[in-house]
Amino acid sequence: MNSNELATFAGGCFWCMVAPFEEQPGIIKVVSGYTGGHTENPTYEEVCTNTTGHFEAVQITFEPDVFSYENLLNIFWQQIDPTDEDGQFFDRGSSYRTAIFYHNENQRKAAEASKKELAESGKFDKPIATLILPASTFYPAEDYHQNYHKKNRIHYNQYRIGSGRAAFIEKHWGR
Repeated sequence: MNSNELATFAGGCFWCMVAPFEEQPGIIKVVSGYTGGHTENPTYEEVCTNTTGHFEAVQITFEPDVFSYENLLNIFWQQIDPTDEDGQFFDRGSSYRTAIFYHNENQRKAAEASKKELAESGKFDKPIATLILPASTFYPAEDYHQNYHKKNRIHYNQYRIGSGRAAFIEKHWGR
């Protein structure tokens, strides 16, 4: 029996990265937060200055025997514009870049293989810009950011539409 694992993904605004994962079987929890930077215990305001080095990200605790890491990667790719190296949709800056943060060598290999597969699929006409980086300290975001899609459903839905994320996902993935 395998124990739970962590998966960490940066996909632009972390509000939009929770629901697609939490709906899946074998997902224990999805936490919004910050990772990849040099500032300890950063605040949202600090991360938004693009001076902390952190990405907005989600950290997923999952049961790999129920839902594989490869399945998580497939969901991740279908939530982002993987060709945008300067942010996501109308959120610009280094804190909104996309990245896969691997927690072990198997995750690194799976991430590299999935990125290569996507690049070779012909789905996008620009290079895949998503970074693949070793996981580092993950700092949970402030409470008001956790489960934002449930706490502020109307604003969340307006954001997904207004940012262009919903239309992009529909165009490229039919979802």
